[in-house]
Amino acid sequence: MDNLTLLQRIVVWILPVIFAITVHEVAHGWVARKYGDNTAFMLGRLTLNPIKHVDWVGTIILPGILLISGTGFIFGWAKPVPVDPRNFKNPRRDMAIVALAGPASNLLMAVGWALIARVGVTIGAQTEAVSLPLIYTGIAGISINLALALINLLPIPPLDGSRILTGILPGKLAWQYNRLERYGFIILLLLLYTNALGAILAYPMFVAQKIFFSIAGL
Repeated sequence: MDNLTLLQRIVVWILPVIFAITVHEVAHGWVARKYGDNTAFMLGRLTLNPIKHVDWVGTIILPGILLISGTGFIFGWAKPVPVDPRNFKNPRRDMAIVALAGPASNLLMAVGWALIARVGVTIGAQTEAVSLPLIYTGIAGISINLALALINLLPIPPLDGSRILTGILPGKLAWQYNRLERYGFIILLLLLYTNALGAILAYPMFVAQKIFFSIAGL
C-alpha cells in the first residue's frame, strides 16, 4: 500500500477500522447478554451504529495519527461496552468468555476481509477499478483485525487477555493481578512509544498475516 496517496489510504482503511472496533465491542455485549447480563442491551450498545461506540481518541485520533505517520501498524479502541459480572452465574468464567468474544470477532472479520480480497484477486487485472479496491481494503481489513485481536489478547489489564487470565488464576492471585489495571493504559502507551509493542507482536502478526493472506490468495 506504499504506492497509495494519503487520501487513498484513508479511504481504504476507514471502513475496516470502524467495523473492527465496533463489532469487537458489540461482540462483548452480545455474548454477555447470552450469559445473563443485559446491561449493554439496555443502554442501546448492541448496535453496529459506530456513533454509539466512537471514542474520539481511540477510534479517530490515534488511528488517524498512525495512518498519517505511515508506521504500517494501526490499532485503536471504542468506548467499552458495559458488562456487569454480577449478572453471570459464574462471574469469573463467564467474564473470561465475554472477553474472548472480542478478539474472536476480529479473527472472524479477518476471514471475511480475506474472502473480499480473494474476490478482487479472482476478478484480476482486467478490471482493476473493481479488483484493486477490493484487494487493498481486504488487506487493510485483515491487518487491523489481526492487530486488534493480538493486542487485546495481551495480558495487560484492562485488555481482554487480562480478563481471560483472571478467569484462570486462583482468586487471590487474580485480585492482586487486577490491581495493575490502573497502570494498564500507561504500560500500553510505553510499549507503543518504545516500539516494544511492535517487537512483541511482530512474529505473531507475521504468522497470522501469512495464514490470512493465503486465504486471500495473496
